Amino acid sequence: MQKGLVIWFTGLSGAGKTTIATEVEKLLSKQGLRVCMLDGDVLRQGINSDLGFSDEDRNENVRRAAEIAKLFCDKEFIVLVSFISPFAAMRERAGQIIGRHRFIEVYVKADINVCRERDPKNLYKKNIAQFTGISSAYEVPKKPDLILDTQLLSIEESANLVFEKIRNQYA
Repeated sequence: MQKGLVIWFTGLSGAGKTTIATEVEKLLSKQGLRVCMLDGDVLRQGINSDLGFSDEDRNENVRRAAEIAKLFCDKEFIVLVSFISPFAAMRERAGQIIGRHRFIEVYVKADINVCRERDPKNLYKKNIAQFTGISSAYEVPKKPDLILDTQLLSIEESANLVFEKIRNQYA
């Protein structure tokens, strides 16, 4: 029987969180596992559309995502959460909400200049107030469960490392 688990991808915009999570979703689905993906951009268009980018709103954004992830996790899904989640305290709270024993924090690491070059959503070209990594802080995780340096690892290599981490969690 499948156990519920949450993989929480954190990192700057353009680091590769959603791209890697999408590849992990494919790998898990091929194994016949039930997977749910929660993407920060998608949730901000719907359930979190009432929130802005103040620290208070960012905390609420992550809290809601954690609560949704917990619901799916309780139903024994593997939940892939792709959220910048810039502050250590909010990631810690997400782990508490979900249950630390079923929460894997993955830091998707990329230098701000690399993220600027990638800029898949053209966000770095805009003058956005409270933009994480530019005009708003990003606290690098001190002890993530896994670090994926996307300047050194391909998308496939990164996805395979996450897949192995999940398999080890089930062992």
